[in-house]
Amino acid sequence: MAPTQDALYREIDLELSWSERELPERERTKHVHRLHPYLGKFVPQLVETLLARHVREGGPVLDPFAGSGTTLVQALESGHPATGLDVAAFNCLLMQVKTAAYNPFALEHEVRDVLTRVEDAGPDDAPSAYLRRWYAADSRRELLAFRSLIDGAEHADVLRVVLARAARSARQTTHFDLDVPRRPQRSPYWCHKHRRTCRPVDHADHFLRRYGLDTVARIKAFARVRARGVGADVRHGDARAIDIGGPYAGVITSPPYPGLIDYHEQHRYAYELLGLDDRRDLELGAAERGTSRRAIAAYCEGIADVFARIRETLEPGAPVLIVVNDRRDLYAGILERAGLRLARRFTRHVNRRTGRRAGEYFEDVLLATAG
Repeated sequence: MAPTQDALYREIDLELSWSERELPERERTKHVHRLHPYLGKFVPQLVETLLARHVREGGPVLDPFAGSGTTLVQALESGHPATGLDVAAFNCLLMQVKTAAYNPFALEHEVRDVLTRVEDAGPDDAPSAYLRRWYAADSRRELLAFRSLIDGAEHADVLRVVLARAARSARQTTHFDLDVPRRPQRSPYWCHKHRRTCRPVDHADHFLRRYGLDTVARIKAFARVRARGVGADVRHGDARAIDIGGPYAGVITSPPYPGLIDYHEQHRYAYELLGLDDRRDLELGAAERGTSRRAIAAYCEGIADVFARIRETLEPGAPVLIVVNDRRDLYAGILERAGLRLARRFTRHVNRRTGRRAGEYFEDVLLATAG
């Protein structure tokens, strides 16, 4: 018999769980957390609560699978210096833009200046096969013209993120399938998102302007709430090999799940437009490797190797907090292999009332320590 709702909720940590009413989307995506869509990220309020509950005040924080930088951003807001590691170049670009300090007046001036000049700029080169496949002719021209104005700009990385976000929206795909489009959509279609017939996008200029101004506004909003005197260190590379730094007062991370998301393919448009270093062969749990017994074993070995290295960088008694849906029950073995002890497991309800996903969803927060 399925448990009643009351019985189910007695087992979860309500301080780590929020309803849609308690935590609407505008709060889950506050300030720079929505500079660019990103699959698989946790809500900033979860990081904020874990920092307050488990990490000493002002202590440096590490996220070895930093993704879009949620841990880093919330650490800075809560007064903690932070280090983020990631093997995906686009993730590191996004983190750097989110966590950097800016002169807001100079930033806004440059973004507005580029937006006014893009109509007269010429494309910097011929479109690639990928761009010809996924973008209408006018969209390609506008995206490439914007790209031609980036090099040499004071805020070039901010402009690169604006370009990537516009390129994501300007692809010729259905509006309800922006996360992982399967094939280009070039004719009108019935749109499940808008409940009407829609046409595929044929221009990118309105996206460039909208996201350019939105990016400036979000960076300004974060500047008003981030703590003074702390910063973030973003390191691009395989956490099994690069310098991790330390010592750290705590780790808050959500590792990739095996066979679920290809974090390089998710942002393919950015790699194509920006010429980013593609290291998908080093990505742990990459979707194309599947969930065979061999793939799961390699995933466990890789994750354990990362946590074993992290263990050597921790202050005495520092918590390692891992947010994961461990439906395959892999993490007991991973933690043991890494020399970490599972001290406690918190279960939380995950708000999934966005997009087209439905149904109840729960995940665990594992609290581990060295030894």
